[in-house]
Amino acid sequence: MTLPDIHVLPPHVARLIAAGEVVSRPLDVVRELVENALDAGATRLEVDLEGGGLGLVRVRDNGSGIPAASAGLAARRHATSKLAPDAASVDAVTTLGFRGEALWAAAQAGEVQLVTRPAAQVGACEVRACGDEVEVSRTSAPAGTTVSVRNLFARLPARLRTQAPAAAEVREVTALLGRYVLHHPGLYWRLCVDGDVRLTHAPGDHRGAVASVYGPLSANRVLTVVADGVRGVVSRPELTRARRDRMHFSVNGRPVLAPPELERAVIDGFAELLPAGAAPLCVLDLTVAPEDHNPNVHPAKQVVALADLPGVAARVQAAVAAALASHPLARAVPALIPPAETASAGAANDSFPALTLLGVYQELYLLAQGEGDLWIVDAHAAHERALFEQFGRQMTAEPPTELPEPELLHLTPEQLARLHERAPELQGWGLTIEDFGAGLARLRTVPATLAALDVPRLHEQIVEAALGDGPDPRRDVLARLACAPALKAGMLDHARGEGVLRALAACEHPWACPHGRPTVLRLSERDLAHSFGRRGVRDVPRGRDAASGPAR
Repeated sequence: MTLPDIHVLPPHVARLIAAGEVVSRPLDVVRELVENALDAGATRLEVDLEGGGLGLVRVRDNGSGIPAASAGLAARRHATSKLAPDAASVDAVTTLGFRGEALWAAAQAGEVQLVTRPAAQVGACEVRACGDEVEVSRTSAPAGTTVSVRNLFARLPARLRTQAPAAAEVREVTALLGRYVLHHPGLYWRLCVDGDVRLTHAPGDHRGAVASVYGPLSANRVLTVVADGVRGVVSRPELTRARRDRMHFSVNGRPVLAPPELERAVIDGFAELLPAGAAPLCVLDLTVAPEDHNPNVHPAKQVVALADLPGVAARVQAAVAAALASHPLARAVPALIPPAETASAGAANDSFPALTLLGVYQELYLLAQGEGDLWIVDAHAAHERALFEQFGRQMTAEPPTELPEPELLHLTPEQLARLHERAPELQGWGLTIEDFGAGLARLRTVPATLAALDVPRLHEQIVEAALGDGPDPRRDVLARLACAPALKAGMLDHARGEGVLRALAACEHPWACPHGRPTVLRLSERDLAHSFGRRGVRDVPRGRDAASGPAR
């Protein structure tokens, strides 16, 4: 194929391709407008979305407003009040937004209406911008600024076709606003989606922000962190997660994707108080000198470069360690849960061997013999796999249980967004959750096989897993609830071990627990003979080694 000569695109064609370098989705518009409002000193921010933001994004604030003499420049490219017109100012940024492209980019992608008035000014200005056309007129309005962006990408059909579904975009915007709430807890926040209030926060402290975003149970388990350049909260050791998705950092007021060094600093601050692989909840606001950070290294300004990252990490670790050292951290003894009945015998996976139990080690591991090899079975992981498959079979075989009294549960804004996205899917397998307003949901039905489980905080755990951020809520619910009643260390004896082996043999997928950990390990007699230096008949491959090919 022969390509034509290289040429420069005319401006009107280039604009259609690159319109709005900082605006590729409604989430970008929300971020840019919120940061403008924060830079204007707003103490009250209200965000409205319609149609997932494609129909309307509106941000209303009570900040300083734009003087009439400057309003006409607001939607021009590279017009900004946040940087002095010299190169040195780029190296000492003290605001959240500074490129002067937000309103211009929004006007390239949609239709912008800006109404603004400083408190000391008589009358307000209205700016309408679409593409490079800007109109300015006078109007009346309260002090502050309201920016409305309508019909995003209506003139850019290729960009419009690639947009996420409305529910998914609302979920992302809710998560974004939640992060701003966490890092700016002293402000009033409200998010309204298609006329429905999804997130509200009254001015308070970091603990109150955690309550608004993650609920009061989490807020009651956080400790205050106050140190030089580090402020916020960290969770007590009993409030942890397997992932780091609730570790939040800001640098000079900007929520950022933290470098791994900062996340590791928090975890190291806990030292032995955290089990391996666990992560706490934290909201930490870091303050550095303007010249010691570069906020312009990421298109969406979500990453900042720190001049002294090791020094900042050391301060974070020391601050977290000091906060933990100043509080009593004794944990309550968990209640032991009796094991559920194991599944009936019968091999469902032909590749799994017939195992004969030899003994129990440390009341957790089973030593078994099969195919001439020694097998070590993690009884908890094996029992968890058996329960997981058992629950999955029973869930579809029995009608759901309707609760005598619907239970009200507190949802975070992100969970509420996922509920609107997943409600039909959840109801399809017996879980009926209804939005009750004011951050609450009403639990009406639960799968019958789960309703009978003797698990602490059963309904809360079901809802948390069903509205988590995993791609398969049904699997997440079953995996979580299979873990709770599975045999723990100290609960295993020979009889229960036999039952676990029978249940594992009956599984369709017996090789790993629902969380991906192996259920069994195999030590061949040949490898054992090699370890003892034996040669001869004991050095001959047997069982799976004989079937897998020539001797090694």
